[in-house]
Amino acid sequence: MSDPRLTILSIGVAVAALLLVIELLRRRRLREKYAVIWVLISVATVIVAVFPALLQWTSDVIGIRTPSNLLFFGSVLTLFAVSLQLSREVGLLEEQSRTLAEEVGAIRLRLEKIESVGTDALSGDPDGR
Repeated sequence: MSDPRLTILSIGVAVAALLLVIELLRRRRLREKYAVIWVLISVATVIVAVFPALLQWTSDVIGIRTPSNLLFFGSVLTLFAVSLQLSREVGLLEEQSRTLAEEVGAIRLRLEKIESVGTDALSGDPDGR
C-alpha cells in the first residue's frame, strides 16, 4: 500500500503540469503538437498515482523487479523521444533559415542593382553605368 501523502503529491504535480500546459496553450506559448505528449504524461502520472498496483503489475509483466525502475526507464525513453523530435525540428528550422537568408541576400542584390540603375538615370547617364 502506498503512502497517501505520496499519492496526493503525485496527483497535485500531475494536475499542476496539466494546468500549466493548458495555460501555455491558451497564451499560444506552446503548440498543440507538443502539448499532446505533456498531456499524456500528466494523465499517465495521475493514473499511476491513483492506481499504484497498475505500475507493479506492468513491471511484473515486463520482468522488471522494481516498479520505480520501470518508471525511470519509461522516463528515459520519453525524454529520448522528445529530444529526438526536437532535434529533427531544429534541423528543419536551420534549413529553412539558411534558405531564407539566401533568398534575402539575392533580393537585396537585385534591389541594389535596381536602385543603382534608378540613380544613374536621374543623374543623366544614358547608358545607366
